[in-house]
Parts: sequence; C-alpha cells; structure tokens
Amino acid sequence: MNQALDDLLDLLDLEQIEQNIFRGRSRSAVVPRVFGGQVAAQALVAAGRTVPDDRTAHSLHSYFLRMGDPGAPIVYTVDRIRDGRSFTTRRVVAVQHGQPIFHLSASFQTYEEGLEHQAEMPAAPDPETLPTAAEMLPRYADRFVDPGVADRFLEARAAVDLRYVDAPPYGTVGEAREPRSQVWFRANGKLADNPLLHVCLATYVSDMTLLDSVLLAHGRGGWAVGDVVGASLDHAMWFHRPFRADEWLLYDQESPSASGGRGLGQARIYTQDGRLAITVIQEGVVRVPRA
Repeated sequence: MNQALDDLLDLLDLEQIEQNIFRGRSRSAVVPRVFGGQVAAQALVAAGRTVPDDRTAHSLHSYFLRMGDPGAPIVYTVDRIRDGRSFTTRRVVAVQHGQPIFHLSASFQTYEEGLEHQAEMPAAPDPETLPTAAEMLPRYADRFVDPGVADRFLEARAAVDLRYVDAPPYGTVGEAREPRSQVWFRANGKLADNPLLHVCLATYVSDMTLLDSVLLAHGRGGWAVGDVVGASLDHAMWFHRPFRADEWLLYDQESPSASGGRGLGQARIYTQDGRLAITVIQEGVVRVPRA
C-alpha cells in the first residue's frame, strides 16, 4: 500500500468521541476548502459504525450546505432513524464552527435474493493502456491559472489511480464535445475485506469528476482554467452489487441538463467484468465568472 492511500484510510478512520458522535480530520485539497468526497465518505463511515455488520449500504442522499474549513475538525452526529427487520436508516450531520456543513441520509440492508437485470456496460478501452495522472497532467499545466495546480492535483489524488479515457475538460478548452466522460479508477493499493470501506472509497472518488460532462458540453475547462466557478450541491448514490474499490471500476458519466447556474451529472459505475455496481447523480453550481 502506498503512503497516500494509507493516509486516506487513516483519514476515514474516525475518532468516536461519544455514542453516535464522531470526529474527523481533513487533508490538503486542490482548493482551500474541504473536498466534498471526503466529507461524504467520512459521514458514511460514521453512519456505518452504528449499523450491524450484516447490513451493507445500498443508498445515500446528501446535501453540501457550507464550504468546509480544512484547518478545523469535523464533528459527525448520527441519528439512528430506524432499525427494521431488513433495512436500517441513518441520518448524519457534519458540523464545523457550530454550523452544519453537510447532511447525509443513508440506508443499509441485509442481503437477500431478488429479481436481477442491469444496463449493459458501455465500451471502454483497457485501463492499463491509458495514461496515468502523472503522465497526463503535466501536458496541461500551462492551461491552469495557477501553475501549481497540476502538482496539487497529483498530491490530492495520489491515493487513487484515476485514468481518463478521453481528454479531460481542461484538455479541450473552447471545444464543445458530447456531454459524456469516462474514467477508470481504483485505490492505489490493496484494501481490507470490509464492504463498508470499499463503499466509502468509491464515495470519496465519485465527487472528483462527475460534473466534467457539464463542462464538456460547453467547451469549458473548469475552475483550474478559470472559465467557470462551481461547487457540489447534492449527491446521491445507489449501491447495487458488491465490488472492490481496489480493482478497476469504470465511471461512465454524462450530463442531461444545465440551467439556472446549475449542472446535473449522472453516472454508472461498472466492475471490469461488466457488473453494474453503483449509480450516481449529482447537481452542482456551475457559473460563468462575471467580467
């Protein structure tokens, strides 16, 4: 396991300070605020710590309420909404400086047999044939407003091997493309056999690239290029089938709509052998900077 992944797992190992109350730290991010995927993953860890081991997460729904301060701890309070025969529901509020910054509702279920069907996995190249972030990002460093952004990207994502199938938004600035993007990702090392850990790692990564397809539709490069400003508003995930976050997962993303200063991204995450593992939907603020 590389050091960056070890540090990320340590970040997700929340301190329990009271029954149903946990405390988390933050790590350095590309921008001077808490990364949304981090707070979502930590909130899911907090919820999962209050659920029996035989119940796995099957969905989460969340709202980003305020910008998080990376220099301050985050306190997660878990409300045990319901413990049923098959389903368990938890609500988590993340607080900093006395104010809620994030709200999550998550549902867990015991395993059971049922009807089976899924959308077919789209075509995608072998991830091993695609450039790594370390190989790709330096190509576009001159397009960023701050030349140090490329290094901060690499540092912030060092725990994850994330590879774009096609050029990212900042690679084709000014060229409108189909509002669709694909990336392969996996943890940069072996993970323990804990289903909650794999779900939380996927939650962490799911906030990294989902709104790319919104930018592609308009030829925008993103906040690092300086032609849009934005932030996540809400985030929802459904976990359909077991998967491992330390094995390749295809993140197939698209944007069906942008309007009113907001953009919508939706995606499906497949295992390399074609099983539909996760569905993700996110809306975010996507604004063109005023002159």
